[in-house]
Amino acid sequence: MNRSVKDIENIAIIGAGFMGHGIAQVFAVKGYAVGLMDIKEELLPKAIENIRANLTLKAEHGIGSTDDIEPAIGRITTTTDIKKAAAGAQFVVEAVLEDLALKQKVFKELDAICPKETILATNTSVMSITEIARDSQNRERIVGTHFWNPPHLLPLVEIVRGRDTSDETMDTAFEILKHVGKHPVKVQKDVPGFVANRLQHALWREAISIVEHGIADAKTVDECIKYSFGIRLPVLSPMENADMVGLDLTLAIHEYILKHLENSTEPSPYLKSLVEKGELGFKTGKGLQEWTPEEARESYKRLQEYLMKVTKG
Repeated sequence: MNRSVKDIENIAIIGAGFMGHGIAQVFAVKGYAVGLMDIKEELLPKAIENIRANLTLKAEHGIGSTDDIEPAIGRITTTTDIKKAAAGAQFVVEAVLEDLALKQKVFKELDAICPKETILATNTSVMSITEIARDSQNRERIVGTHFWNPPHLLPLVEIVRGRDTSDETMDTAFEILKHVGKHPVKVQKDVPGFVANRLQHALWREAISIVEHGIADAKTVDECIKYSFGIRLPVLSPMENADMVGLDLTLAIHEYILKHLENSTEPSPYLKSLVEKGELGFKTGKGLQEWTPEEARESYKRLQEYLMKVTKG
């Protein structure tokens, strides 16, 4: 039987990369003792410095206080030993690389280490929870908790049910994430990409197709999204919007337009060609668009400033 939220005091995060240290920050800020583990020892001090920088920036934007930064940091213990990190934890979040065999190995080990009432969660963004849990004995306590990037700023966490995940595990994961200030949602079927990534990549598929077929260039595609439905999405998303305009109109539009939309089940040949040429985006200075280092930094800065503003409310 899983513990209730009030009984959860210790959290373990397995993997101290960008997602891992951001998730550790979420729990440490809310008063939990956090064991942060990574096999690469050199990542651990970097993770702590990144958390400190995140909290400092948030405080500068009026989110939290500088007085709370070091106490939060002090609640995080770093280690390269998974047994040490998981010892005494009632809730464990795995945030290692998106490698199925690696995740299966980690969960098999955690399943052997942790008491049966400890919830084991994976932060995978697309992989099957059922497959990740395959080699574990106590699969009912394994659940997906897909945090969004950056996890310390984006509120959504998808709570994903694997084939064997119990109702109690789903409910407890939901409640603890709600308790730490996230916006959890329950995904009741274990399908690739869950909900939000399926929606996101359906949009990306169409956007790339529009560029590939010469309908508009990449900058125009982005402008069409940013200055139209993108503005209203935070307050009027597709399901509500469809009801607002009327399902009869929605049906009429779909009867006409859907046959003209991209429906390939394979990645775009255009996207493949860019990758083959080494045109990867920000990291190479050219992708769907061209980017100077300054423009790339400015894009990251705009995103961070916007998310700070939204977080502050």
